Amino acid sequence: MNIQIFGKSKCFDTKKAERWFKERKIKYQLIDLPRFGMSKGEYQSVKSAAGGIDNLIDVKSKEYEKNFIAYTSDADEIESRLLDSPGMFKTPIVRNGKKATVGYAPEVWAEWS
Repeated sequence: MNIQIFGKSKCFDTKKAERWFKERKIKYQLIDLPRFGMSKGEYQSVKSAAGGIDNLIDVKSKEYEKNFIAYTSDADEIESRLLDSPGMFKTPIVRNGKKATVGYAPEVWAEWS
């Protein structure tokens, strides 16, 4: 199992996800999403596993308001802004190869082991 947790340092659900994997002694790699972002390949993999871009965007984030995503209808433009401002992602995004979850989802993670 190759677990990656994309999260924000101040996100409560990211901390809960880390604790969930630590308690089960499952190794994971934590990526600070606002600082390091996500590569295009990682993004495409997560997007397809999560069921589309709408499930990845945190409409309550400050970045969402700053980037005027609500007023943009062009899908390519939205993806470009999302990759340029990774603070707009919902967190945690937990990835295991081609599988991924958005948010705290221990019932799904338990099936992976």
